Amino acid sequence: MVVKQAVVCRLLLTPELLTDYCLLFTAYCLEPPMKALIIVDVQNDFLPGGALAVAEGDLVVPVINQLSREFDLVFTTQDWHPANHCSFAASHPGKKIGDRILVGGQEQVLWPVHCVQNSFGAELAAGLNPQVISGGVHISKGTDERVDSYSGFFENQRKRATGLNELLRQHGADDLTIVGLATDYCVKATVLDALELGFAVTVLTKACRAVNLSSDDGAKALAAMRTAGAKVV
Repeated sequence: MVVKQAVVCRLLLTPELLTDYCLLFTAYCLEPPMKALIIVDVQNDFLPGGALAVAEGDLVVPVINQLSREFDLVFTTQDWHPANHCSFAASHPGKKIGDRILVGGQEQVLWPVHCVQNSFGAELAAGLNPQVISGGVHISKGTDERVDSYSGFFENQRKRATGLNELLRQHGADDLTIVGLATDYCVKATVLDALELGFAVTVLTKACRAVNLSSDDGAKALAAMRTAGAKVV
């Protein structure tokens, strides 16, 4: 407090410094960092009854609807796969769902056919706030048949970006809240990339659910995100 008083007294004696002080005060106190909500892959195929259903995936929808009202910037990501996508077990004769293979030198889990472009399963969950569906900024990922894309920022081989980083920067957003499906795959990948890109990240666990191929995958993913610097609440 003494230091602040000393600074103010000096500013009062120097009009130019007082002007600078006012500008800084406005920038840092009256205009807090822009916050954005990132909703990851809340799509029909990941809800109960979908092709790749996440247990209790539907329970995140009302939480996200309430949360979305607190943000001026809302982004949604969507798996948007071609019908012959490399992540589908059906694209690899003799392989089954859950097998792990190498694609482009990277391990790939094989999934059921899901979120095929222009299908009902690829659509955002109908229960989401209509403003989120119609007014949010949508990021499509996994559009290349040769490579998967868990993260909302990059495809898995990190050779191509989705454009999400650039859009966030254009809007001045540097404080992200990330929610959605699934905790142990696409949410985790999106969070880790966001942190690496320099964003502050909060993960709201009540608005996420995990696939849990192993029963503790979700818990491990949350621990990894927390260790990397995310605020997990």
